[in-house]
This record gives sequence, C-alpha cells and structure tokens, in this order.
Amino acid sequence: MAGFDAFAALVPLDHGLAVVSTTRADGTVQSSVVNVGVLDHPRTGTPVVGFVVRAASLKLRHLRVRPHATVVLRVGWQWAAVDGPVELIGPHDPVDGVDADGLRLLLREVFTAAGGTHDDWDAYDQAMVAEERTVILVEPVRTSGNA
Repeated sequence: MAGFDAFAALVPLDHGLAVVSTTRADGTVQSSVVNVGVLDHPRTGTPVVGFVVRAASLKLRHLRVRPHATVVLRVGWQWAAVDGPVELIGPHDPVDGVDADGLRLLLREVFTAAGGTHDDWDAYDQAMVAEERTVILVEPVRTSGNA
C-alpha cells in the first residue's frame, strides 16, 4: 500500500496536523483540524489512522451515524489522503476486546503516534477520562496524494 506509506511518512513532518472531513446529516461535508497518527489496530493489527475527539464534538456525532472519514495531511507542497470506514472506541462506544485499561493505553498510543509527548501520564489519563475522549480509527481503503 504505497499510498498509505506516503501518508505515514508525512505524519511526523508537521506534528500529524491533518484535516478530517465527515458528512453532516444533510450530505454536506464538515471539516476540522486534528492531530493524527498511524498505528496498528488494537484488535486486528492492521495499520490505521488514529485520532482522538472530545465527547461533544460534531465529528463524533457525525461518525456515529455515518462512520466514514477522509483524512488529509499536507506538508509544504506534499500531501496525502486516506479515506475509509471508521471504528469508534470510547467510553460511550465500547468495543469487544478493549476494556477501560485498554482504552487508556490506546489513547496514549494514538497521542504518541501523532508525535505527542507527556511528562505526567497519570494527569493525561485523568484528562482523557474527564473529557470522555473517544479514539477514531480510520481504515485506509483509498489513498491519494502526491507525496
């Protein structure tokens, strides 16, 4: 999957800063900026794009109803996009095989895959629980770009 390798190579070049597009109920596109990383799916082991969202985010509401997203990375004139179905894993979106401790570790893994570091992981974990953060995993069905 050469396109996905190109996408993954762009992640560390600008802190995984990406545009994520979801679909509103009326069929129009809603886009926002997030930090993404590439990691192995916690149950299947296949490479996916991951990011984390707040419980109150529009992205999460859209993805619960229409579980599909496009993620675009751009660094200078290079860009790469991943498009595919999503899986939600969070406190209100439980998944078999990922318990509370598994979610805690997955939130950390997505954060570090996007280039994040933290001096106090306990404080990070507490913030993720308090904010009811959900992990979004995008399966790379289609890729495009010039990177």
